[in-house]
Amino acid sequence: MIKILFQGDSITDAGRDRQNPRHLGGDASYPLYAAEHVRRLFPDVEFDFFNLGIGGDELWQLEARWQRDCIDYSPDIVSVLIGINDTWHRVNQKREFVPDDEWGDMYARMLSEVKEKTGAKIIIIEEFLLYVPDKEAAFRPDVNNKIGVTRAIARRFADAYVPADGIFAAASVKAPPTHWAADGVHPTPDGARLLGAAWAETAAPIIRELIEKKSK
Repeated sequence: MIKILFQGDSITDAGRDRQNPRHLGGDASYPLYAAEHVRRLFPDVEFDFFNLGIGGDELWQLEARWQRDCIDYSPDIVSVLIGINDTWHRVNQKREFVPDDEWGDMYARMLSEVKEKTGAKIIIIEEFLLYVPDKEAAFRPDVNNKIGVTRAIARRFADAYVPADGIFAAASVKAPPTHWAADGVHPTPDGARLLGAAWAETAAPIIRELIEKKSK
């Protein structure tokens, strides 16, 4: 049995049933498509997938529930996608924002805790923004900053990294950005399939390693 836990905000939440942590979300849920893809890649392996994403969460809110909604599950793999709500509140100045250095320290603290308390493998999905005119100019500078911080953290803690901003940028050459995320942030079903497949292919070497380890 390999236990995989997805964490994040509304992009991960994707309409899941919050009373059932094994419910992976609706038809625009990348965890749903990631799990389907993983099961196709490893048809003989038993998996237990959990989705604990909560719409609207910023990083500090995720940290506040990190013990209950991550550590206590003792996962084999933890996947995290977070940041767009931090960007949204910073741009709209609804409340005091967390400076990038403090944001990075918080993220690092959470991932360090995962390693120390569970030994889980960590997959980080970077924040992304597809081009939409009403968000690009305001959101893009902070998104780029967060991506830079996230990549630095990934070098320290991640076992794999999903470069989602680049994946969607490349996909936007084949179809308009709104095909993948109508508002530039929340994937459409096709966008979720794309991200889910990328996640599964990125996770595959880690899963093979875990299979080998558990078979000994």
